[in-house]
Amino acid sequence: MRATILHAPGDVRVEEIDDPKITAPTDAIIRLSASCVCGSDLWPYRGVDAVEKPMPMGHEYVGIVEEVGSEVTGVKPGQYVVGSFVASCGTCEICRSGYPSSCVNRVFMAQVGTQSERALIPHADGTLVPLPGTPDRDLIPDLLAASDVLGTGWFGAVAAEAGPGKTVAVVGDGAVGLLAVLAARQLGAERIIAMSRHEPRQKLAREFGATDIVTERGDAGVAKIKELTGGLGAHSVVEAVGTQESMQQALRSTRPGGHMGFVGVNHDVALSGEELFFSQVHVVGGPAPVRNFLPQLIDLIWQRKINPGKVFDLTLPLDQAADAYRAMDERRAIKALLTF
Repeated sequence: MRATILHAPGDVRVEEIDDPKITAPTDAIIRLSASCVCGSDLWPYRGVDAVEKPMPMGHEYVGIVEEVGSEVTGVKPGQYVVGSFVASCGTCEICRSGYPSSCVNRVFMAQVGTQSERALIPHADGTLVPLPGTPDRDLIPDLLAASDVLGTGWFGAVAAEAGPGKTVAVVGDGAVGLLAVLAARQLGAERIIAMSRHEPRQKLAREFGATDIVTERGDAGVAKIKELTGGLGAHSVVEAVGTQESMQQALRSTRPGGHMGFVGVNHDVALSGEELFFSQVHVVGGPAPVRNFLPQLIDLIWQRKINPGKVFDLTLPLDQAADAYRAMDERRAIKALLTF
């Protein structure tokens, strides 16, 4: 099968590799209908994360089950499925407490690679959610988004306790940040402030439900949020980048007693304990427990109540994956979808 392999920073190739094989009775193999490039894929692509040997890429997926292990009972061959970017058993104490992305048996799908024609899905029963039927082709991008960026943006908004009567600020205008805007609107937020400097992303943020756009960053961005909120800061802030600046900006934009949900993959972030102490901000984040939200998100998509697939503003065939990476790295695309 064809698969996307990162050989070194900036060196993405589509190569023929062996088809996946069932290795455990809880595995499933799916044939992908589409895949995509994630902002977090850019960390190794840019050399921020070490690339010590050729590595398969991708962790988002929607497709058709082709084969299941002998102990799999929740899905069967021929079903369309969506799964989380973290494979989880669904039965351990951590999964049952609502945090399947920290499952004691978890497997990050980035270790498997899903920018490929087929993929092995560990812990199929705890990871995959079957769709109500065969999706219309135009729903594929929406369902693919649910595998990570929609579920991650949703978790960011939930962690920030976005809801009726709340003012929500979203730091980051990538796919996760934009879908955190969508999530905040679905959760009933009264006012949603999207922080973005890029006109196409601002336009999509407004389409998803943003009421205000703030172009300033850093301390100037914090000052603008305070100005818009009577000097207090937002009730709810979603951090969707993962840098030192974005984390500080998010924390300082949250009012005392407010909630900050951070879902950007952190790199070399260090927050002052003293600042955390005196901020009196509730801080929750980490790898999103997407599997918890999938049934609800799939239902919203199936009923065409939300259209998260609009974050895909570039579609290319799998063989042009290197072009997809370059476009996202150069911020010429919000999110690139790969077709087969």
